[in-house]
Amino acid sequence: MSPPLLTLGAVLSTMAMISNWMSQTLPSLVGLNTTRLSTPDTLTQISPKEGWQVYSSAQDPDGRCICTVVAPEQNLCSRDAKSRQLRQLLEKVQNMSQSIEVLNLRTQRDFQYVLKMETQMKGLEAKFRQIEDDRETLMTKHFQELKEKMDELLPLIPVLEQYKTDAKLITQFKEEIRNLSAVLTGIQEEIGAYDYEELHQRVLNLETRLRDCMKKLTCGKLMKITGPVTVKTSGTRFGAWMTDPLASEKNNRVWYMDSYTNNKIVREYKSIADFVSGAESRTYNLPFKWAGTNHVVYNGSLYFNKYQSNIIIKYSFDLGRVLAQRSLEYAGFHNVYPYTWGGFSDIDLMADEIGLWAVYATNQNAGNIVISQLNQDTLEVMKSWSTGYPKRSAGESFMICGTLYVTNSHLTGAKVYYSYSTKTSTYEYTDIPFHNQYFHISMLDYNARDRALYAWNNGHQVLFNVTLFHIIKTEDDT
Repeated sequence: MSPPLLTLGAVLSTMAMISNWMSQTLPSLVGLNTTRLSTPDTLTQISPKEGWQVYSSAQDPDGRCICTVVAPEQNLCSRDAKSRQLRQLLEKVQNMSQSIEVLNLRTQRDFQYVLKMETQMKGLEAKFRQIEDDRETLMTKHFQELKEKMDELLPLIPVLEQYKTDAKLITQFKEEIRNLSAVLTGIQEEIGAYDYEELHQRVLNLETRLRDCMKKLTCGKLMKITGPVTVKTSGTRFGAWMTDPLASEKNNRVWYMDSYTNNKIVREYKSIADFVSGAESRTYNLPFKWAGTNHVVYNGSLYFNKYQSNIIIKYSFDLGRVLAQRSLEYAGFHNVYPYTWGGFSDIDLMADEIGLWAVYATNQNAGNIVISQLNQDTLEVMKSWSTGYPKRSAGESFMICGTLYVTNSHLTGAKVYYSYSTKTSTYEYTDIPFHNQYFHISMLDYNARDRALYAWNNGHQVLFNVTLFHIIKTEDDT
């Protein structure tokens, strides 16, 4: 077979394969078979964890509104499923339209070539018939060559007819795509009021209003502890991890301090996600070793107990140096009055909605817990409260809204057993259980911004959610 005929055969074979693919595959891509648009029943539901929660709305005898508000664990916004599916389908249709346009250009170019070849074939056939009529006047050899060429070309005629039919089918597909694009665009315009961007803005506005409402809430009373959520498993059995409760919403840095003694290295991560993946952003080499695991980051500075002393250190992360240090008068240290698990946990530094606190014990108070409110700049004791709860009988403790909550153990079965209000200078015994999943807690601190308890649970960094009871203040109360 001559080179032109081989080329033609290859082109026609390739076009036949493309035609077969188009007729079988394209309808399923553009939704011309059994594919259907999703119905509104498939809209994504927003999890309760993604929104604010208000419980037990009521009024007290004075007519004030009483409710329980639980802040969301994480601010998320679910996309509108219908809008998202439409957007994805429109993008798919546009991509198919572009692909069909390219294929159509190739088809038209090859079709012109085929038409030219068809004309030549028909002319050759006519010439062959004429020659056949006068074959007696021609040489036998030339006649035989023409006969062979004609035999090779004859099978291509049905292929040409099929190719012309497929070319018409491609044109029909293009028209169907145009129609489908117009329909989808119309539908999108009809539901435009529920576009994702607008929904997202509405959610942000609602969240702002809820936060404004939260500002009217007085400090709450601890009612329930749920969880934990395990964030990461790392380090030794004892340690501390924390975020800054006074940091902006965009600042989610995490600080990590492994072990309760013989260490000066603080590791910093830009976010919880970086903390989980282990992507450190910076490390700090403190000038002194720390004692215990009861440190706190507050307003950009780390507050910790200096090893083998009752001295409190304030260290600035931004400046990389000590800003203040002060002895906590009469406070026991170096396992004189630790929590039940030991670990030089004599002095516990913590923060809440009111400010910075130190929890410790003294000989003057017979080893019972003393609560002191500290000046965050100078570390001076502003005011102290003496309780009757033995420090050595406490598993851990944390402050919420000026009230100290004490657990009865660091082991399995631990619960919040005792609370002391600095506002009223009164105490009460409580019974608020929580799940000690990994059997040994060596750090438990409240974060007012996150409304959560950060804990170090036997080499696991976990979070507990807290439920607080609030009373909404009205203008008449001010």
